[in-house]
Amino acid sequence: MKFINKGIAFMAALFFAGTLTLQAQEIIKDQESAKDSVKPTAKKGRIKVDGVVAVVGDYVVLDSDVDMMYREYQAQNIPVKDISRCQMLGKLMEDKLYAHQAIQDSIIVSDAEINDYLDRQIDNFVERLGSVDKMVAYFKKKNLEAFKTDLYEIIKTNKLIEQMQKKIVDEVEITPEEVRQFFANIKKDELPVFGAEMEVAQIVITPEVSQEEKQKVIDKLKQIKKEVQDGASFYSKAVLYSEDKGTLSRGGFIKMNRKSMLVKEFKEAAFSTDEGQISEPFETEYGFHIIYVEKIRGQELDVRHILMKPKVTPEALKAAKEKIEQIRNRIIAGEISFEDAARSESDEKETRNSGGLLLNPRTLETRFELTKMDPTLYNDIADLKDNEISLPIYEEDAASGQRYKIMTVLNRYDEHVADYAKDYTKIKDLALKEKQLKAIGKWSDEKIKETYIKVNGEYRDCEFANNWVKK
Repeated sequence: MKFINKGIAFMAALFFAGTLTLQAQEIIKDQESAKDSVKPTAKKGRIKVDGVVAVVGDYVVLDSDVDMMYREYQAQNIPVKDISRCQMLGKLMEDKLYAHQAIQDSIIVSDAEINDYLDRQIDNFVERLGSVDKMVAYFKKKNLEAFKTDLYEIIKTNKLIEQMQKKIVDEVEITPEEVRQFFANIKKDELPVFGAEMEVAQIVITPEVSQEEKQKVIDKLKQIKKEVQDGASFYSKAVLYSEDKGTLSRGGFIKMNRKSMLVKEFKEAAFSTDEGQISEPFETEYGFHIIYVEKIRGQELDVRHILMKPKVTPEALKAAKEKIEQIRNRIIAGEISFEDAARSESDEKETRNSGGLLLNPRTLETRFELTKMDPTLYNDIADLKDNEISLPIYEEDAASGQRYKIMTVLNRYDEHVADYAKDYTKIKDLALKEKQLKAIGKWSDEKIKETYIKVNGEYRDCEFANNWVKK
C-alpha cells in the first residue's frame, strides 16, 4: 500500500521456503513413501497414495506436501532439478519444529495480520499465474474458498515460524572481540571479496500541485461519498476510482490497528470515523483519501479506502524542470555544493538532511554494490564520472508521482579482499550471521531431542542435515 510510512525501515522477514506446503488435519498410518525424485512413481502393481511421511510434535507432513513444495518453488521460478525429496522433507520438518515450539511458547499471530498477508499473497499469485481460476487449478484446489482456507492455515504457521526464529536470533549479540576472532580465523586465501561499491546522492524537485487541482479531487471524493450514502457500492467505487494499486483488487480493503505501519493522517481518520460511516476527504503525502469503516473490533478495524491524486499541470512540470536546471547550474559554477543544495532545495525529505545521500534499502547502509544495484538506479548513474552532475532526470512512479532529479556519485570503492579496518561493518554482519546460525543449530538439536518426531517409510533412509530419526 503506497500510503505506508516510507520512513519506517522494514526488517527482512525470515520466511522459510515452502509457503504453500499444506498441513494435514489428522495423523494416518504409514503409507508407501516416495523415492528421491521430483515426481515419484509408484512401485509396479501399486497405486501411490498420499500419506503421512513425518510427524513433528503436533504437526504432520504428507507426501503431497513435498509435491506442493516443488510446485511452489516452480511457481517462483526456483530451479528444483537438483533438490531432492529428502532435502524438501528436511526443510518441511524444520518449519514444523519452529511452528510447534512457537505454540508451546505461546507466540500469538493476529487474525488481522494473517488476513492482510493472505490478500496480498493471493494478489501476487493471480498476477503471476494469470487469473483466480488458473491459481486454483495450479494448486489443485476445488475452489477459491478452499484455497483461501488452506492458505490461511499455511500463513499462520509460517508467521509462527518467523516469530519463533526471530525470537532465537534476537537474543544473539556479538562483541568486537568476537568479530576480531571471526576475522582472524578466516584463512588468507578464503577471505571474502567485496564487490565494487559507490555512494550516490540526489536532489529531487517535485512539481507543485495547484489548489484548483486539489479541489477537483476533493469534490470528486465528496461526490463518491454521497453516491455511496445514497446506495452505491463503496467496493465498486474503489475498484473504479482508487489509485492505490495495492488494495485496488480488494475494493480498497485494509485490516488495521493502531500499530499498523500506515501514515499518521490515515490512522487518525480511520479511528475517528464511526462504524458504517465514511470520512471526509483528507490529505496525506500520497494524495487525498476517503475511508469507509466497515467493522470495529476493539482496537482492530476493517476499512475500505479510495485514494485519488491531484493532477500535475504541464506548467508545473515545466517549472520543476527549470528549477532543478538552475540548481544544477549553480552547483557546476561552484556557487553551492551538491550537499548544501540538497539540504536547502531538495523536496525529498528522506535524503534532504543527509545532503542527498541515498540509503541502500537492502543493507541500510550508504554503499551500493554495483552487481546488486537496482537496474533503474544503475542506469541513472552508470556513466557519471567522479563529481559529475547528471542532467535532469524525469521520474514517475506510483509512490513518488512525477518529479525531476539530478544525481552524483560521491565515492567509489573498488572490488577488494576484505579489510578488517575498512570493512568492519560487513565483517561484523558476517560474524553475527554465523553466530545466529550456530544458535539456531543448537536450538534445533535441543528441541529435536525434546519433541515427538517420527519419520515413516523410505524417508527414514534419507541423510538429513538434522537428526530427525534420532539415531
